[in-house]
Amino acid sequence: MSAPGAMLSRPPVQTGSAPSPVPQIVLAVVCGGYAIGSAMGWGSPRLAGVMGDFGLSLAALIAAVSCGLYARRYATPFRPAWVLFAVSSGMAGLGNGVWGYYEVVQQATVPSPSMADFCFLLFAPPAIVGLLVLAKRPVTRAGWVCLGLDAWLIAGSLLTLSWSLALAHTAHFNGRSVAEGALSLAYPLLDIVLVSMVLALHFRRSSVHRSAINTAIAALALTVLCDALFSSPLLHDHYRSGQILDAGWFAGSLLFAYAPWVGGRPGADATVPAGPTGQLNRPQTPPGSRPIAGSLAALTPYLAAAVCTLGILTNVLDGRRIDRVVLFTGCTVVLALVVRQGIMLLDNITLTQELAQKENHFRSLVQGSSDVIMIAAPTGVLRYVSPAAAGVYGRDAEELVGSELASLIHPEDLGRVVHEVRRFLAASPEAEPTTRIECRFRAGGQRAGGCDGWLNVESTVNRHHGGLIFNSRDVTERVRLQAQLQHNASHDALTDLPNRALFTERVTKAVTGRRATDHDTAVLYIDLDGFKQVNDTIGHQAGDELLIQAARRLAESVRAGDIAARLGGDEFAALITGDGTRDHAAREFRILEIADRLRLRLSEPYRIDGRDVRVAASIGVAFAEPGISPSTLLRNADLAMYRAKQAGKGRVELYAPQMQDEVAHRAELASKLRTALQDGEFALQHQPVVELASGKITAVAAHARWRSAEGIFFTPAEFLRVGDRGRLTDEGGERAAELGRWQLEEAVAQAAARHLAGHPVPIAVRLSARRLLDRALTPKAIEALLARHGLPSGDLVLELSESDPRIPLDDLERRLVALRRLGVRIALDGFGSGCAAMGALRRLPIDVLRLDRGLIDGVVESPREHKITAGLLRIASDLGMRSVAEGVDLPEQVLALRSMGCTHGMGLAFSGPLDEPRLRRALTRGSYPVPDLTGQGRAVVLSGSRPARRAAVAGPDARVHPPLRPNSETSVPPT
Repeated sequence: MSAPGAMLSRPPVQTGSAPSPVPQIVLAVVCGGYAIGSAMGWGSPRLAGVMGDFGLSLAALIAAVSCGLYARRYATPFRPAWVLFAVSSGMAGLGNGVWGYYEVVQQATVPSPSMADFCFLLFAPPAIVGLLVLAKRPVTRAGWVCLGLDAWLIAGSLLTLSWSLALAHTAHFNGRSVAEGALSLAYPLLDIVLVSMVLALHFRRSSVHRSAINTAIAALALTVLCDALFSSPLLHDHYRSGQILDAGWFAGSLLFAYAPWVGGRPGADATVPAGPTGQLNRPQTPPGSRPIAGSLAALTPYLAAAVCTLGILTNVLDGRRIDRVVLFTGCTVVLALVVRQGIMLLDNITLTQELAQKENHFRSLVQGSSDVIMIAAPTGVLRYVSPAAAGVYGRDAEELVGSELASLIHPEDLGRVVHEVRRFLAASPEAEPTTRIECRFRAGGQRAGGCDGWLNVESTVNRHHGGLIFNSRDVTERVRLQAQLQHNASHDALTDLPNRALFTERVTKAVTGRRATDHDTAVLYIDLDGFKQVNDTIGHQAGDELLIQAARRLAESVRAGDIAARLGGDEFAALITGDGTRDHAAREFRILEIADRLRLRLSEPYRIDGRDVRVAASIGVAFAEPGISPSTLLRNADLAMYRAKQAGKGRVELYAPQMQDEVAHRAELASKLRTALQDGEFALQHQPVVELASGKITAVAAHARWRSAEGIFFTPAEFLRVGDRGRLTDEGGERAAELGRWQLEEAVAQAAARHLAGHPVPIAVRLSARRLLDRALTPKAIEALLARHGLPSGDLVLELSESDPRIPLDDLERRLVALRRLGVRIALDGFGSGCAAMGALRRLPIDVLRLDRGLIDGVVESPREHKITAGLLRIASDLGMRSVAEGVDLPEQVLALRSMGCTHGMGLAFSGPLDEPRLRRALTRGSYPVPDLTGQGRAVVLSGSRPARRAAVAGPDARVHPPLRPNSETSVPPT
């Protein structure tokens, strides 16, 4: 078989199991047994009477009960028909029962007319109405008229024939009463009506539940046939109950009882099993032929008229005078036939016009559609191609007609198309009426572009006379757009390198795929040092150009089998596949050599806008160790890169397990800080700021302390270092910012409470430059904080604890100027500890200068530090600033600082940090004793020697030999 034929051939499908033949066999056995008993006379006249009367009554009642139960159990559209059939069968059973009562019980002749005749006459009307319910109802008024004419044509022809043969003799009463004569005519006339309805509706029955309807029609036909034989003069006078004629009525009743259950369930016949060719098991009509049922249905009225004509001819040929009934009936039959023919003629004219209109409409749609419509024969040859093929495929429709469909499909797609077509043809049309196929189709030179090639075509496929209809459209642009979107989703838009998602996918394949055993496979995590300065100084456009050039260098420097990617910002990565080397030293040497080559290449100057721009590259390296996950491998390389930046930037670092331990330690500290904040374990302690000349307490400095479970206070310095730098400490930085906000809020609240208690002492709160620029600590927020607690703005001193070179001094200056406008005073903390402090002193609005503890420790022993401190104090005095010395722990330091012009100090020489009750007692006292210049406590400065330290003060809070820090405090929290 050719390829097209193979494509369109139908694979066999498994059909459903056939219904069980047991009910039919039982029905046949029972009816056959009854027929044999009737033929044999049942052995005795008495038994023959019982079986002929009560047997028929029982069979009819069984039919009534069966139809009634079915109508009650299943809510089908035909429920009224089965109810009517139940009533009809019930009338027949009641009539046979009354007949048996006269003949068997009373052993008398059945009177005429009797109650049995009344029941038998009521058998036909419900059955006729039930047939109307089962029939396919006409949708137009002309259809109802034609249905009535067809019924009359059949009834009239049967009446003409019956009247000519028998009914004319029956109509003469011959001494009988009018009731007896009317009864003798009623039976055959009702049978004629019933037969005409059976014949007229046989070809109009509904396709749903077809088996049940056919069985019901067969039961009625058998019953009517037996009635006709009973009414004939040949059998009527010689009929006795229990004869063979009763077997026909018995079989008709049992058929009625079996009819509703033929399909097993409602609608069982609506689903027809598939045949061996994949089509439904329905009669296949060859092209050009008409179904037999449709032909008989069309010929039925004419056959009825022919029967009527034969009845009239029979009377004429026998030399009998034509009866008026025959003449009248024949004329009405002819008239009905003429009327019906006229209606059909008008209907055909209307249908022809509608068909021509629809054909023109269809032709316009097909020829004007932008989609290509193709009809393929079962052999795969194209029979029809719409004119749109010239614009879509670049080929004329005439050129494509007659060609094989398989020859136009791309060879790589042909197997997939054949498989889909076979699957579609094997499926049920009701379950899957259409399918969709996408493939590449050969295009001609007439297409825009003027060259042959392949188009991406999407086709909707429908069945058509064993072949297929293809409704095709060009989706080449859509396929290209999808490919572009997929590329954009997996590649960086700026550099066109693989993005993080694609790189992670490739790392996953390298770690879990067939190369998972290559332990020398490594990931390089690359960060460009100094890239932010490029954006800030030259501009973001120049930064983008630098990233593009860096990506190009990276892509050119890696090997053919390696992968370079941009992860985001100025971060890049490279996946270096291994070669199976198991020597650790050799693999490290190879990877580090590749990484150093990339570092040097990326660190070369970049030519941007006519200038050379330099950045360095920090690279972290991590190997794919056995059992490592892709996310862990990427994290290890990131940690190594971060260590390279911490170690001085512009270098390569190899991942080591201790790097993760450090990260875990930082995370643990950050977690402890978060827990301490949430559980309220932080508290404030205040250290007095004392005037060195008088010992008076002029301010207090707030210090945050962490209260352990044992009640010991620890300084939070180690916690605060968690958030000092680096992206690994973002959470720690947030916790430190939260701690700073809490410290400011708590300090202002406690200072306001002391004001109300009569101790209006200013409060000093230490904040870093980064915290002062926090969006949560704007001047308006600080003003609202002071107003909420009722603290005067002049009693708040914000100490700038550090000057971060990454923070612009312009922003910091604007923030401090705004705070000073509110009345808040600004102190510069740690002055003298670095070069940045001099820049801050020159630019920032400072009110108080706090000398660093490192200067104070050597002010007595070291003449050099003595002179430096004295010079700084002169600068503060010349600038009009108040000077505060931090870490004044010895009386000699007090004397030395006072002699150099320092106005204030704080330290253990006066008091350490105090809790709230001790602070209030100290504020109530108001001052601390100071050393006397003329006493023994006077400091003596000796070059290269340490003076003797003697106590010169006394008091409850004074310390004779103070330690370096209070016993209740340590700088390292427990971990």
